[in-house]
Amino acid sequence: MTEQGALRARARRPYGRRRSGGTRTGLALAAAGLTLMGAAGPTVAAPATGSPSPPGNTLSPAHGPHPGGPARFVPAPCPKTPEPVPGRCGFLEVPESRRHHHDHRGGGRTIRLAVAIIPAESAKPAEEPVVFMEGGPGGDAFDNIPFLISSGVNRNNDLIVMAQRGGLYSQPNLACPEIDHFNVKAVGLRYDAPSTGRLLVRATQECRDRLTAGGVRLSAYNTTENAADFADLRTALGIDRWNVYGYSYGTNLALTYLRRHPEGIRSVAIDSIAPPQVVNLPWTWDSAGEGISEIFAACAAQPACKSRYPHLRRTLDEQVRRLEAHPLTLMAEPPGGGKPVKVDLDGGALLNILVANTVRAVDVPAALDELAHGNPTRFARARAVDVATRIGAFAHGLTQSVACAEWAPGFGENDILKAGRRNFPGFPDTVLAQPPQLPFEHHVCDVWNVPDRTAIQRVATFSKVPTLLLSGTYDAKTGASWARVAARTLPRSTSVRIPGIGHWVVPQSPCAASVLASFLKHPTTPDTSCVAGLKPPPFTIT
Repeated sequence: MTEQGALRARARRPYGRRRSGGTRTGLALAAAGLTLMGAAGPTVAAPATGSPSPPGNTLSPAHGPHPGGPARFVPAPCPKTPEPVPGRCGFLEVPESRRHHHDHRGGGRTIRLAVAIIPAESAKPAEEPVVFMEGGPGGDAFDNIPFLISSGVNRNNDLIVMAQRGGLYSQPNLACPEIDHFNVKAVGLRYDAPSTGRLLVRATQECRDRLTAGGVRLSAYNTTENAADFADLRTALGIDRWNVYGYSYGTNLALTYLRRHPEGIRSVAIDSIAPPQVVNLPWTWDSAGEGISEIFAACAAQPACKSRYPHLRRTLDEQVRRLEAHPLTLMAEPPGGGKPVKVDLDGGALLNILVANTVRAVDVPAALDELAHGNPTRFARARAVDVATRIGAFAHGLTQSVACAEWAPGFGENDILKAGRRNFPGFPDTVLAQPPQLPFEHHVCDVWNVPDRTAIQRVATFSKVPTLLLSGTYDAKTGASWARVAARTLPRSTSVRIPGIGHWVVPQSPCAASVLASFLKHPTTPDTSCVAGLKPPPFTIT
């Protein structure tokens, strides 16, 4: 496995969240994705508002820059990102709520979404650009531009990146520094203790109160409006046809976009797939079970790993039960270096570290064996990753507006527990009660209080547009088998599984990157020949 820099690992959260600044070497890129995702090197703290936009770009609570008009693109300087944007930028101005906008004869508020256009490297680029859809929901799309360029996404096509509504550099920005500060503190708390849940709920309530007091209509920050934003972007830029590439939550968004706005779409590539019709809170346990089981199966298929670590599932069950009954409190140095911090390592924390891939997959057997023999260092350091949280960089407001409207409704706490028991029958119920990456989500959604949108959103996409589905076998956030679910209604699709890779495949796999490049050239006949010889990398043997 080749790592294109560091994946900011995160031991808790949904799909695609990442947050730390600093260098791009060290942690596996695999920890990115569906909110669910740290950095090596010093943390760069954003302002408390989470918006680094220059003065004069912020919107008043009641009015946008162009109230009542159609969507339009307005050129503007690129935001000051950790790595400069190698292209031109601007804002897409759209209604915050299209329904509200039309119901009130154009009187609704207008919001601005930051856009970057990066030229193709080729002297003779393809006519159709690639538009990128970020994970999360709530991830910083601009932060991933270097990953996309190093993966060759703009080799032959112009690349368009838009910060989704509520995201960093968009206006308004639905950052929740209150939740960021909780996450920093939570590394030293019991992962699944009710007292920890109360602190999370309180931070969520404080963020909601602040955003709504500023005039934000939280119910408008959903996948339907998100998809309409991309449809408006294509029109505003005067593009006849383009290609779509999304990862993690961005696959959910891309499939929704394909279903609702098929015009002008030449091809769709989705990486680490979360089909809209199946994403719910119990589903997170199915993905976790699949990804972790694939790591254990790959170890059993390598003679050296099988001989050295013959009982990984039993070891995991034993350690989760032991830590849940008797958590370890210890000092640990964060993965990116720095001053040691106090961490609490219990069963729930251990499981979520595995799901987030904060301990690299190739190190998991060794880390579990070390833990069983009294050395928790690898897991303790992984638990400390959130102290490097970049305050204000992740749009938790978009996360919760989507998750509470589209993922949480229709399934109760008992459904989550059943799914957990089905996948990890050896775990205690206190661990299984919390969906991976989204602990206490029902309580969080009680205070976030947005309408149920499942009837609109939990719908399969049927399309004959050529589609590429990319999955990593070690993905414990969006299990590789979900590609089959999406492909059932995509008759012109090509599915590729990359062994030994976790969440967000293309930046980690040169083979996957070459398949994507071939697909962009020939959407109905991509060259997938490199996949046949791939095997998972050897595991660390101590």
